[in-house]
Amino acid sequence: MSSITAGAIVPAPSFLSKERIIAQPGFNRWLVPPAALAIHLCIGMAYGFSVFWLPLSKAIGISAPVACSADMSFLTQAFSSSCDWPISMLGWIYTLFFIFLGCSAAIWGGWLEHAGPRKAGVVSALCWCGGLLISALGVYTHQLWLMWLGSGVIGGIGLGLGYISPVSTLIKWFPDKRGMATGMAIMGFGGGAMVGAPLAAALMNHFASPEGVGVWQSFVVMAAIYFVFMIGGALAYRVPPSGWKPEGWVAPQKKASNTMITHRHVHVSVAWKTPQFALVWLVLCLNVSAGIGILGMASPLLQEVFAGKLLGNDLRFSELNAVQLNQIAAIAAGFTGLLSLFNIGGRFFWASFSDYIGRKNTYFAFFALGFALYALVPNMGHLGNVVLFVAAFCIILSMYGGGFATVPAYLADLFGTHMVGAIHGRLLTAWAAAGVLGPVLVNYLREYQLSIGVERAAAYDITLYILAGLLVLGFICNALVRPVADKHFMTDEQLAAEEKRSQANTITSAKELEWHASAASMPLVLAAWLVVGVPLAWGVWATLQKTAALFH
Repeated sequence: MSSITAGAIVPAPSFLSKERIIAQPGFNRWLVPPAALAIHLCIGMAYGFSVFWLPLSKAIGISAPVACSADMSFLTQAFSSSCDWPISMLGWIYTLFFIFLGCSAAIWGGWLEHAGPRKAGVVSALCWCGGLLISALGVYTHQLWLMWLGSGVIGGIGLGLGYISPVSTLIKWFPDKRGMATGMAIMGFGGGAMVGAPLAAALMNHFASPEGVGVWQSFVVMAAIYFVFMIGGALAYRVPPSGWKPEGWVAPQKKASNTMITHRHVHVSVAWKTPQFALVWLVLCLNVSAGIGILGMASPLLQEVFAGKLLGNDLRFSELNAVQLNQIAAIAAGFTGLLSLFNIGGRFFWASFSDYIGRKNTYFAFFALGFALYALVPNMGHLGNVVLFVAAFCIILSMYGGGFATVPAYLADLFGTHMVGAIHGRLLTAWAAAGVLGPVLVNYLREYQLSIGVERAAAYDITLYILAGLLVLGFICNALVRPVADKHFMTDEQLAAEEKRSQANTITSAKELEWHASAASMPLVLAAWLVVGVPLAWGVWATLQKTAALFH
């Protein structure tokens, strides 16, 4: 198929191309956030993958793990089908998730800007769901390397593309609410585990039998469900025509109070070489490092610090019997669930709040308040004040999630909106670095403290003080961020060439650029939000039920 324009034969754009998804007058921009949420809720299951570790650690033994021989090497275990995998080896999938998320977002972020969110969303669905199917084969044949390749590598690439696919689009649809728009989508990534983990548990219970733990069947079913949601989200994406703006909205004039917000654009090939990019990279890395390490150790931290106090007695962790250990484990699961809720809520709250106080001030709040809380938490633990301890970590995790949701708008303020998706993709290498730095700090310092005879209740004190120090460094880096120098911005000619490359069918009529959202679209908007809202509400309800144990 082709079309004839001004005597020249121009190939018709493909179904997945960016030109095919330019919105027409009357389109309602509130249809875009649920499309982004549909993808983020699916790939967010990466946070909940630990629900598979215990069943997979006894995939052969079923009731108890079949241990590998002591002389079997790490690599041999990855290819062995005769013994069960230790949880430490399964945990590499989690590490691979975030390494390949950051790397794929950095490598293909520029391609995404030109290809558009629909094509990126479809590729993300194929990688994430295809990775689950490869992992199912790995479980079925008991080959761990297939799980590393399927979910860790291929699935991790799907995570990166799916994570950044809506960022640039949402910021362009909501120039008046940049923080809120990205907060809505990235909230879904934090909520993915709340929906996926109870779904996975229910599926494993359904498929479990004396012959198997039900994991590979669960992977297949989840891959099918996620594929439907992700493809639906990708096909629902629309991009605004170049020059579009919300009806009645006027871009704020550049004043002394908002010099951090530019109305020009920096190319991704230039942006990542600027000092502003390096500083925001450090800001994100330090904020995430402080939060992600604690998130991964939340359950043992609460149990070891408070031990018997959670049950109303003064017994230390080592003095508790098996029944009491199970009781405090259930309470700690509620604590972990509560942190998940604040992680999600913080993504929307802080990102939306940043629209009013500015992105730089929002990060100042993260670092100043986070430093104070990390420094005070050890004393709260020694005083035995569970309520203040839990409240402190809830606030900390809200700022951890808020950091992810606020940073795309921070980049748009500094570098403009034209290539913010690609710039954000390169910035996510900070997440990959933090995914190693944070857990290593927390886990290894804890082990060292225990090895030199420090009580379990005090084993986290030094770690928390070090994390507080990381936040001081983050505060300094944020303070050093300044507006981008004029020499880094694209000229009008360069910008026009980029726009022509990324969006061929540009609407230029002022009448067409400003439109009312069609009233007929409201039922469709409501239906779209119900499709993503109902699973999210179910996940919140399931998490609240677990959290109830914390307050008994």
